[in-house]
Amino acid sequence: MNYLDLVLENPESTVVAKYERDNAVREEHYQSEAELERAFIQQLTSQAYERLFIHTEQDLILNLRHQLERLNSYIFSESEWKRFFNEVIANKNSGIAEKSEIIQQNEIQLLTRDDGTTKNIRLVDKGHIHNNHLQVLNQYEVNETPRQNRYDVTVLINGLPLVHIELKRRGVDIREAFNQINRYQ
Repeated sequence: MNYLDLVLENPESTVVAKYERDNAVREEHYQSEAELERAFIQQLTSQAYERLFIHTEQDLILNLRHQLERLNSYIFSESEWKRFFNEVIANKNSGIAEKSEIIQQNEIQLLTRDDGTTKNIRLVDKGHIHNNHLQVLNQYEVNETPRQNRYDVTVLINGLPLVHIELKRRGVDIREAFNQINRYQ
């Protein structure tokens, strides 16, 4: 059955999408969070997300460097990468608002090269969105806080972990996911 699915409605416009039912088998039995994660990741990989198996911060940073080099067709020297990473990506003086602004409004940042010249480094290609590389990983742990944080599913865009998804199996109150995400902040 085909029908139009209301996505957004406001006084100026209405956004709808054509929905075509997938004839895949719907799970009717108990589904653990691990099974839910696997099914979700399988769905994303079928939509061209690359599946990653990263569990350390160092591997996450290495992947980020590789993805930014690919996007910008530029190979960082070690000193350039260290400077760019520490001053732009992981600046200790930047909070969540400043980091969000970089992605949303200032996605092109200046890199000071070793020879003193500058180069534009694009974090996200908003003009040609298909140039961006989408990746997904699961069960990434962060141990920087008094409590250990383990994200169910993380979506990376050009190596930047921009979306953390907390999944809950059927029967679990959705507020638990919101509380968990709030705690992770």
